[in-house]
Amino acid sequence: MSPFENKGLILGIMAGTAGVSLMLIWYHKIRKPGAAVRIPVFLDVGNRLNSVGLQNEAPNEEGVVMVLHGRQLQILEKLNGLLVSVDELKREVKFLKEAIPKLEELVRNELQGKGDVQRVSPSHRATKRRKAEAASGAAETTSSEEAESEGGYLTAHTDSEGDSEEEKGCMKSPEAIVKSEEEELFNLLQQVDNLHKGSEDDKKEGFRLLLEKDDKYENCVDFLWRLARAYGDLFEMTTDSEEKRKYVTDGKIKAEKAVQLDARSAESHQWFAIMCGYMSQFESVQNKIRNGYLFKEHLDKAIELKPQDPFLYYLNGRWCYSVAQLSWIEKKVATALFGTPPTSTVEEALQNFLKAEEMHPGYSKYNYVYLAKCYKDLGQKNNALKYCDSALSILSVTNEVGIESDNLVSCDCCLVFGIHYCSVSNNIIFHFFL
Repeated sequence: MSPFENKGLILGIMAGTAGVSLMLIWYHKIRKPGAAVRIPVFLDVGNRLNSVGLQNEAPNEEGVVMVLHGRQLQILEKLNGLLVSVDELKREVKFLKEAIPKLEELVRNELQGKGDVQRVSPSHRATKRRKAEAASGAAETTSSEEAESEGGYLTAHTDSEGDSEEEKGCMKSPEAIVKSEEEELFNLLQQVDNLHKGSEDDKKEGFRLLLEKDDKYENCVDFLWRLARAYGDLFEMTTDSEEKRKYVTDGKIKAEKAVQLDARSAESHQWFAIMCGYMSQFESVQNKIRNGYLFKEHLDKAIELKPQDPFLYYLNGRWCYSVAQLSWIEKKVATALFGTPPTSTVEEALQNFLKAEEMHPGYSKYNYVYLAKCYKDLGQKNNALKYCDSALSILSVTNEVGIESDNLVSCDCCLVFGIHYCSVSNNIIFHFFL
């Protein structure tokens, strides 16, 4: 065979191979997505054509053609494997998109403490590259395994969702928990209010109940001012000076925190003022005056927020009366420390006591005592005698805090008119400050 004929034969073989390659590429473009390319048939055709065309080819030329043809086949195999891998990747992405929202729900439920939800996460499956010459049976087996894996995950996920729903049914919603806590707090406050009106043992029991819940309701204003009030009850009941100091110190802290949490709470201002008055028994003159300013500031705020409470006017009258009795040296100390000393008169004190009596006639025998003192200081002996008789003739209507015993009422009424003999012990009378 001449060289020219050999070249023609080689060109013919190459043209035939290129045609087969173009035919395979065209088939890949028009085939349905996800359908695997079964190239063994085309490979057999190519092999048969190559075997026929190369029977008479020289050994060296035949080797060159076979190497070229082998590389083309390798490229086709890799292209086919890449297409199969892309199909699998699409299925994996679609599956993950469906699974991620469910996993988020499971994690959210677990973080909310709604039970130990059994989670079955999808296994990380490595993408399998399928070779072009793999049999159709192997492809079907792999697809079955993948379907079984996905089905197993979905089944386990459904079971865990069922368990989660059952656990949710056994647990209270956040709204129900809040409502339950509010009812518990309401019942507790109502109980301690009733105990506050009772005997000393009842007040001690109320104090104990409040202390037990101190950590739980430490940021509740209504709880804090009641706890301060309970400290005031124990302050009044005990006779030990160290215990008194401890009770009033702790009570002042609770009342101050209540004021900080809610500046619109009249009771918080009221009990903070009372605690400042109690503290004056253990303070120096300087701190007594400072507590006096605090007492007046918060008492005025309480009156502004709760103007219909006669007890607040009684306390304001006590402050005015005490300031009116300040000595010259005490006024000088207040001027040196604060620039301007507190000022008030007996007339102002009288107006506050009369206001309390006007709002609630017969409100308190102790209010009558101070009405008598004011009238005595103003030189109105008949009015002073009148209110002394009223104080001795009535029973206490309210449970005032920090005021004298019944025996001291009789003693004070005697002192109003300068009667030096009194059958009761000479106890210390109410120290708000100074």
